Amino acid sequence: MIRILSSLVAFFSVATLAAQHTTPEVPKLVVGITIDQLRGDYLEMFKHTFGQKGFNRLLSGGLVYSNVHYDFPKPDKASTITTIFTGANPSYHGITAENKYVLNLNREESSFFDDNYLGNFTTDKRSPLAIKVSTMADELKIASGGQSDIYAFAPDASQAIASGGHAASGAYWIEDVTGKWATSTFYKNKQPIVDQHNRSAQSLTNTIGSIIWRPAIDISRYNVFPYTKNRYNFQHYFGLDKKENVRLFKQSPYVNKEVNDMAIRMLESGSLGKRMNPDYLALTFYAGNFEKALDQNYSVEIQDTYYRLDQELGRLLDAIDAAVGIRNTLIFVVSTGYFNEQELLPEGMVTAGGDFHPDRSQALLNMYLMALYGREQWIRKYYDRQIYFDRKLLEDKKIDLAEFQQKAATFLVQSAGVQDVITSHQMLHGAYNENVQFYRNGYYKGISGDLFLELQPGWRVIEPQSPDSYRVRHNAVISPVIFFGSDIKPRKIERTIDATEIAPSVTYRLRIRAPNAARGKILKELF
Repeated sequence: MIRILSSLVAFFSVATLAAQHTTPEVPKLVVGITIDQLRGDYLEMFKHTFGQKGFNRLLSGGLVYSNVHYDFPKPDKASTITTIFTGANPSYHGITAENKYVLNLNREESSFFDDNYLGNFTTDKRSPLAIKVSTMADELKIASGGQSDIYAFAPDASQAIASGGHAASGAYWIEDVTGKWATSTFYKNKQPIVDQHNRSAQSLTNTIGSIIWRPAIDISRYNVFPYTKNRYNFQHYFGLDKKENVRLFKQSPYVNKEVNDMAIRMLESGSLGKRMNPDYLALTFYAGNFEKALDQNYSVEIQDTYYRLDQELGRLLDAIDAAVGIRNTLIFVVSTGYFNEQELLPEGMVTAGGDFHPDRSQALLNMYLMALYGREQWIRKYYDRQIYFDRKLLEDKKIDLAEFQQKAATFLVQSAGVQDVITSHQMLHGAYNENVQFYRNGYYKGISGDLFLELQPGWRVIEPQSPDSYRVRHNAVISPVIFFGSDIKPRKIERTIDATEIAPSVTYRLRIRAPNAARGKILKELF
């Protein structure tokens, strides 16, 4: 009996030691890289121009999932990045889009607008309080007792705030007018490195007028798209239009260098990854179209953007290795999973579908509702494929909201170009089906409208009082998710993961709690 007990004790001791040996070490630094509009097919097509230090290093040495999926309608840079860092859909975290319509004020504003906080180096008023749940960074700050340093750098405010969260030591973005690195007074600490740069001669404010974007390599290597008619050595000057120069700069690959320069300054300062508790650095890069590109989708510009982004990623990885060590750093790279395509049809081409005019549909719907319920202005606003009703008027008239919504949806779904109309009552209380759940994931009470319009692919949307139009597309962008660095074994997984699985997996590696609304599964291949 004693021998049996001794054997069992020995077995469990060995098993425990083996388990301890295989458990990944907690990284000293986490670097979360989101790349706005990164496309996986472009990574494959453009790889012949890449070096060995950037994308190729990540793809060959990392754990690579073939695709990421966002399970809600109309993803954009604000809703997707908030989903990545909270592990939750907009129905929980509250950021349904870059901007929102505020019904009681009858105006559009940033989803992160907060009148209670001023800006540093900006007149914009922003805060992370619009995020209704915790983020990865928040949980790290709590677990470390406030000791972990957390920084976020991004082209736009929504990206920096979403990735930095409520507990950031600093969340910085490029101000749209001056080009300074801006932040909110919500964040109490000032980072001297950022302030020094803003006041220096190297600030974008002082240098943007001399920046000219030309091809980085011979354009004969930018030969992926056989449909490009005019391949030429383009030149884009950012000093021509002082009102638009920063906005256009942020659509160019030079914005990635600006973000990367700040990240590398932080790494070289020696303040990150040097203590017992892990630190956290969130960076957002850009891989979308340039508005002024004349070649539209099949342009030399987009190939140059990816080439330059590859160079910047290589520079960043070298800086991480020199400052902290790649083996001490957990790095993840994920796309925002959508792409704003610039579509130009050949002259005279006729496509399936037609033009959808939201203002006309709104007027017809209101006339129908007048015939049923009386001559009132029942609709307050059409905004971003949503219709907002006058809820107070409905209450005053004692009209059943669910019935009102359903009758409006039944009428509107008969309109040309409308595939489906989903009511907020359906999403909150109706019978489940996959499409309703998809829209439910993007709905947040008090922000979203009464009706959601699903439009048919190919139809051109002519927005009221806007010179812009766009064609509806439902096909998703394929883009990999890459984990690299700290005890990550190179492996390729042919599986689509949900964006909500990233946050709980990263926090599990950190041995801290997942964000409080994260329900996604932990990615088993990370362990």
